[in-house]
Amino acid sequence: MGGRRALHYVLKIGDRGQTARFFRDVLGMKVLRHEEFEEGCKATCNGPYDGKWSKTMIGYGSEDNHFVVELTYNYGIGEYQLGNDFLGLTLQSSQAVANAKQLNWPLSEVTPEMFETEAPGGYKFYLEDKAQPSTDPVQKVTIAVSDIKKSTAYWHDLLGLKIYHEDESKKSVLLGYGDNQCKLELRDIGGPVDHGTAFGRIAFACPKDEVGGSDVDTQKKTSPPADKRREKTPDSCVCRFR
Repeated sequence: MGGRRALHYVLKIGDRGQTARFFRDVLGMKVLRHEEFEEGCKATCNGPYDGKWSKTMIGYGSEDNHFVVELTYNYGIGEYQLGNDFLGLTLQSSQAVANAKQLNWPLSEVTPEMFETEAPGGYKFYLEDKAQPSTDPVQKVTIAVSDIKKSTAYWHDLLGLKIYHEDESKKSVLLGYGDNQCKLELRDIGGPVDHGTAFGRIAFACPKDEVGGSDVDTQKKTSPPADKRREKTPDSCVCRFR
C-alpha cells in the first residue's frame, strides 16, 4: 500500500493570467513545472481538442509528496461550460484566507473557520481558516457521483482506498490512501453527473501488482460504474499504474 498515492486534479482553464494570480497570490501555491504541446494529447489529457495546448503543475510543494493541481490550457479556448462533477477542493490555510481578503478576492463564510471562493472559470475552493500544516495543506477533493454505493465499491473494493468517514445524511463518503494524504470525497447528488466541457480528472498512483481485479487494463483510464455511460467524454477519474 506504500506506493499508492493521490497525485493531482486536472482543471481546464481559459484565462491563464487570472488563474495564475488566484493560485499564486490567493492560495499561495507555486508553479512546479510547465510544458507546452503542439498538438492534442492522444489520451485526451487536454480534452477533445487537437490544437496547441499547455499544462502547468502548481501546488504547495514537490509532486512527490504533495497533491497538486494540473492546469490545462487549450489555445483559442477562452471558457468552458461547468458541469456538476467537480464540487470543490478543500485546503487548510489561514494565510490563503488572509490573502483573499487583502486582494478583495470574492470570499464567503460557509461555517465558522470555513470560507468558499472561486477560481477563474467558476471552480469552487474551500479554505479552512487554520494555520497551514507543515505537511500538505490540500485536505480533500470532492466529486459528484450518481450512485454512492457503486462508486464507493469501485474506489474501496477495486482500488483499495480506505474509508475514513461515511455520512448517510449528506450521502457522502471520505476515502484515501493515507492519513497525511489528500482525501477523495464522494457525494451523491441524486441524479446524473454532468461533466460539461470543463470536466476534470483526478489521478492516483497505484502499483500494478497491488490493484485488485484482473479486468483492469493498465494501459487505459478507468472510471467508476456511475460514469461508464459517458463514453464520449474523458473519464472523471484516472488511475495511474507504476
